[in-house]
Amino acid sequence: MAMSPLTLLLVAIAAIAAPLAYGACNGEASLKGVANDVLWEYGLPKGLVPDSVTSYTFVNATGDFKIQLASSCYVWFGDHYTYFDKNLSGTMSYGAISNLSGIQAKKLFFWVSISSMVARPERGMIEFHAGFISEDVPISLFEKVPVCGNGVGEQLGGAAGVIREMNLLPVAEV
Repeated sequence: MAMSPLTLLLVAIAAIAAPLAYGACNGEASLKGVANDVLWEYGLPKGLVPDSVTSYTFVNATGDFKIQLASSCYVWFGDHYTYFDKNLSGTMSYGAISNLSGIQAKKLFFWVSISSMVARPERGMIEFHAGFISEDVPISLFEKVPVCGNGVGEQLGGAAGVIREMNLLPVAEV
């Protein structure tokens, strides 16, 4: 005997609602593509994470989060060259992220892992930590959600890119 269209619709709704109800009961929210908005709700600028978010999970009780990007990528924030792994994780509290994994910044000729960050809106800065080293960076660099690039070749074009990468001369961004 074939199922009626109404029965099929009810079965489909139950199949969709059950996993959502399970996540809600565990205090978890899985949000696809809205990680940038959640950052804003926690007192952090939206532009800390690039535009290629494919999935996001946040556990309300602990602040733990996981972000998955479409692929690893590179982004310029002013003169700060930053690498984002495909998988990012950490613990978020209002105005801060700790236990951060998956983000590195280039300092001189070295890549350093960013371990935490704290918003300092009264100074217009975000304080980034790489182990025991910290650096203040203007919040204004993170107002817009950045576009992911595939690497040096995409982010830096031709001879101008080589000159900028080697810090030989300042090269204007286009």
